[in-house]
Amino acid sequence: MSYEAIALLMFVSMMALLFTGQRVFGAIGFVAVIAALALWGDRGGFDLAFAQAIKVMRWYPLLTVPMFVFMGYVLSESGIADDLYRMFHVWMGGIHGGLAIGTIGLMVLISAMNGLSVAGMAIGATIALPELLRRGYDKRMVTGVIQAGSSLGILVPPSVVLVLYAMIARQPVGQLWLAGIVPGLMMATLFIVYIWIRCRIEPALGPALGAHERAMPKAEKYRLLLSGLLPLFIFFSMMIPFVNGWTSLVESSAIGALAALAAATFKGRMNRRVFESSVRKTLGITCMFLWIILAALAFGAVFDGLGAVKAIEGLFTERLGLSPFMILILMQLSFIAMGTFLDDTAMLVIVAPLYIPLVGALGFDLIWYGVLYTITTQIAYMTPPFGYNLFLMRAMSPPEIGIADIYRSIIPFVVVMIFGLTLVMAFPEIVLWLPESIYGK
Repeated sequence: MSYEAIALLMFVSMMALLFTGQRVFGAIGFVAVIAALALWGDRGGFDLAFAQAIKVMRWYPLLTVPMFVFMGYVLSESGIADDLYRMFHVWMGGIHGGLAIGTIGLMVLISAMNGLSVAGMAIGATIALPELLRRGYDKRMVTGVIQAGSSLGILVPPSVVLVLYAMIARQPVGQLWLAGIVPGLMMATLFIVYIWIRCRIEPALGPALGAHERAMPKAEKYRLLLSGLLPLFIFFSMMIPFVNGWTSLVESSAIGALAALAAATFKGRMNRRVFESSVRKTLGITCMFLWIILAALAFGAVFDGLGAVKAIEGLFTERLGLSPFMILILMQLSFIAMGTFLDDTAMLVIVAPLYIPLVGALGFDLIWYGVLYTITTQIAYMTPPFGYNLFLMRAMSPPEIGIADIYRSIIPFVVVMIFGLTLVMAFPEIVLWLPESIYGK
């Protein structure tokens, strides 16, 4: 059997195991080790798994993952997100669609505190969704807003997904974070513009709140406004030292975690329950990431040994005669297809051994491609029939919101995101301008 056929068999076997409901790291790692044993015998197979485990343990930047996850959970578990939503409720509730626009703003701030889309979804569904429904907002509008807004968590720094991409692609995390800022804010702006226009055309979708509903002392209004600056303070407290080279990535993540802990303590929200819940959830998420990375490294090592990347490059460019841009579009379509049943991390580690070297060989910038991948997975998350976010939304929604409502709610936001993705593909400067301005590539 040729090496190309072995690589194809590995990929098909892995996908078949995933369809059976096996855990992602179990499916990827099992196929990798079995293939190594079959190709190189007992010594090669056991050495492969052991070598990748040692590589993970020596991968110092991985310490950023628990730090960022802990930072986000401390802020969400301590109820600081509640203050943020009250701020948007008071300051933006007076315009049509104002609370929906405020929800997008809330999601941007939550993303800057957490770096995971699941946290934004949970906060939006538990805090914003009941309030929006109670205020007479259309149920399809609000479910679409929460799903679209939560997707920003993997694009706006400190995105944990971009950290993992940086490690796998051997790219600077700081440049990837900076590269995600402008596209993330652009995507949020596109969502806000759509909501504002739609609610101007159909005011019943997002009724404005009366003055009596927003009435409160000015001192309280400004106190809530200051609460919106808290996540920005935490964000800049770790980003400024890192971008200026005063601290390493790991040290900056530790600053962020300590700043979040100090903020929750200062506001009187830190207690044993909050701390224990944050630590438990952080441990669960971190262990999941480590197992997935370990399995992905083993899978990638076998692929490298087989020369699968060169074989696929030759298939696309020589046998099929496709242009580099056409190959790039096919990659993005494959992400959307996989996103119907996998999360962003799983998609990255499955295709990273193939796509990242291929992207570099085709002459594309790997920083730009990291952001492109992230936006595409955002779209994949919300693409029917099996988008990851669709079922998370259904699990967190009240009974009156059915799966049909959730499917229909996301269509306009997917169209907006595809428009944003097209802009990023057509104008790479949207992604590269900020890192080039600061780092001077």
